[in-house]
Amino acid sequence: MKFNEDDFGKPLDERLSITLRRNTSKDDYANVASRTSVSFSTIRDVIYRTNSLTKGNSKAIQALIRVAFDNSLAKQLQAEGDKKYLNRLL
Repeated sequence: MKFNEDDFGKPLDERLSITLRRNTSKDDYANVASRTSVSFSTIRDVIYRTNSLTKGNSKAIQALIRVAFDNSLAKQLQAEGDKKYLNRLL
């Protein structure tokens, strides 16, 4: 995802905020912080909509979107396996 100039200086879209919170952890924030040189607290504050998105912190948010996507795929695969297992028990 690429952010537009219109996205900067405002909180993240609420749906994006909720989706990122649901599909990432504090460890993900820390890993992204170390890779992008954007602080953990800045990432957290942008995700929770208490800080605005800026050009500077957007690289961390973009990286976190990729992590959230990968995490959501992993959760989906795990849930499918769990459903098959539980179905055999029924």
